[in-house]
Amino acid sequence: MSQSAPGAPTNRESGADTAPFDALIIGAGFSGLYQLHCLRDKLGLRVQVLEMADDVGGTWYWNRYPGARCDSESHSYCYAFSEEIYREWSWTERYPGPAEIRRYLRFVADRLDLLRDVRFETRVTGAEYDEGANLWRVHTDDGRTRSAQFLITAVGCLSAANIPKIPGLERFEGQWAHTGQWPHEGIDFRGKRVGQIGTGSTGIQAAPVIAETAAHLTVFQRTANYSIPARNGPLTEADQQTYKDEFGDLRRIMHEASNGHPFLISQRSARETPAAERRQVYEQAWEKGGLRFRATFADLLVDEAANETAASFIKEKIRQIVRDPETARKLATIDHPFATKRPPVDSHYFETFNRDNVSLVDIREDPIEEITPGGIRTRSQEYPLDVIVFATGFDAMSGPLLNLNLTGRNGLRLAEAWTAGPVNTLGLQVAGFPNLFTITGPGSPSVLCNMPVAIEQHVEWITDCIAHMREQGHERIETTPEAMDKWVRHVNEAANATLLPKANSSWYLGANVPGKPRVFMPYAGGMARYRRICEQVAGDGYTEFVFDA
Repeated sequence: MSQSAPGAPTNRESGADTAPFDALIIGAGFSGLYQLHCLRDKLGLRVQVLEMADDVGGTWYWNRYPGARCDSESHSYCYAFSEEIYREWSWTERYPGPAEIRRYLRFVADRLDLLRDVRFETRVTGAEYDEGANLWRVHTDDGRTRSAQFLITAVGCLSAANIPKIPGLERFEGQWAHTGQWPHEGIDFRGKRVGQIGTGSTGIQAAPVIAETAAHLTVFQRTANYSIPARNGPLTEADQQTYKDEFGDLRRIMHEASNGHPFLISQRSARETPAAERRQVYEQAWEKGGLRFRATFADLLVDEAANETAASFIKEKIRQIVRDPETARKLATIDHPFATKRPPVDSHYFETFNRDNVSLVDIREDPIEEITPGGIRTRSQEYPLDVIVFATGFDAMSGPLLNLNLTGRNGLRLAEAWTAGPVNTLGLQVAGFPNLFTITGPGSPSVLCNMPVAIEQHVEWITDCIAHMREQGHERIETTPEAMDKWVRHVNEAANATLLPKANSSWYLGANVPGKPRVFMPYAGGMARYRRICEQVAGDGYTEFVFDA
């Protein structure tokens, strides 16, 4: 990776690192920074954050690919725990890019003096629970071991890149990169023949930008996807001031909304709305752009007939935009209901296929067989390439946690506990792993909502729980197998009450990673409902958890 950016922190170690901490946090993105602030500054605990990168940013440190951009609107994709901090920062665009998000996180880290307790360029290689000492022993790539009573993972849901095992990659003579591990110096596409594999959110964002300078871009599509125009643009000073003045209302709406965004889902039914009126609603939402399109009707994710009205509208838009009928057919042949996979928002994605230097290969019709020294060979032909871009997503949600090599009580490895898929209670704890908390883990709303809202709720719940333990003199907390079974059943019931499991190739199910168990991982019951459940559990004395067992 590239050298540290000017002014980037590089603190790796301290003489005080050897004594046990109250808590160790893994990751310095949105989750880790806020968890550090809450435990250190609110509870007065001795805390340290371990971060493998050389700066803050989390997901946005690594995701720097062309066109990368958040799909939550900037005025909601930020911390809301402090109105003062909210008012001090001004976003420049409706949808922020990675550089602006990193600047924002550095601003918050500096504002709260967090960096003195973050160890950068320190990758966790494993951790095990020492039952006799009631400590987590955390090992890092510098050969050191740190100990703490509590271990909190803040590694994000989309931080483990999924690079498909295509034969021949090691022989490719050109340059290749994964969108989630993009080289910080960038890639110069000028005059290059580029092959992009993948048309999920990252591929849909990357293709238009790559096509602007590449000699030719060939997009290899496995699964055609819906996408809504982002309608991104600069924010005026008036826009910025309005959001600041409306902070209280925005925060309230985000807490009430099932998806954590600053807008509520309409209560009207697509099925029951007259066709002409329904189309007008869709047209207005299409022109407005962004994820608000999903909020047009209440029944889009629970009623197939209602969903089909939105799906048909978007497919019609694709066929209108893309001039070549065969390319339009491939792009509009979508095999899943709308929004049952992560629904991307784009800047001129479908328009990109009207360029003379862009072509589309449907690899369901013509599968990739191997990567050759000079390009990609499908069943029917070879495509000469200078650069290959893997926009193939992530080993989502469970992957980042499994990569930590965690071992709980009696030598139980997390990989063994999750052989059949991730199981836990509230997405927060796993039986057999005392004093381990997982921020936005599988079984929580996380990726189905605006992430900062989910993160703040989890961090505050964990903080309140640890505060409760200290007040009551408890040293250890652990969920039970019975509580996990109960929660996993509820997660499955919530998912099955929607159309979400019908997207067979979705990473929500782990279907994009060969050999990964097919389990619907996020909680689909809504962020507001989830918040109430967590509050109820805590209010009832942390039912579903056992102290000092």
